[in-house]
Amino acid sequence: MTPRRGDAPDVPTFTERARRQQLIEATIDLVSTRGYPATSLSAIAERAGLSKAAVLYHFSSKDNLTRAALEQVLEQFGAHVTERLAQASGPREAVIAYVRAMIGYQQAHRRHVRVITEMLLDDAGGTRLKTPGSHDTKGRWQMLAGLLTDGQQAGVFREFPVQTVALAIGGAIDGVIAHWLVHPDLDLDAAADELERFTLHAIERPAAAS
Repeated sequence: MTPRRGDAPDVPTFTERARRQQLIEATIDLVSTRGYPATSLSAIAERAGLSKAAVLYHFSSKDNLTRAALEQVLEQFGAHVTERLAQASGPREAVIAYVRAMIGYQQAHRRHVRVITEMLLDDAGGTRLKTPGSHDTKGRWQMLAGLLTDGQQAGVFREFPVQTVALAIGGAIDGVIAHWLVHPDLDLDAAADELERFTLHAIERPAAAS
């Protein structure tokens, strides 16, 4: 039996959850193609095949809806990276998996990257953050810092300031993706190869002199 709102006022029904997801998907589509400013509630309602009143019933405002869309994108991104890390057999392999997962997910989900860019960046050129540090949501650099710390403790990586190096690696990944968004002819697979070498060169112990 389908639950009614009166049965559990704070728990959305199956239909309500489906409608919310429908609206989130419509929002992701529009923000990724039209940009955040041009994505209105009316446009979202039209794309989802619902009334504007229905949109407001589920989310009450454009800000609430777009935040829900961004949250979903970031959760799916994070889950992808976590899944890849779980398959790594050691600290070195985990860092490689992190770099590859960060590039691979964004390569396969360009519209999600556009949503993140539109929601977190303040200018059309994609260079100025609305809130400094807001691109590093979901503890992204902390995740990488944890991998680097594990490698140091295992004696695999050299000693270095973990936070600084984690931010530098993250910045390099962001820079490559930002360029790719503007210049889609960039060979992102080759770029991922270079980022892997760049990262390992920065963190591994130097080879002992013979």
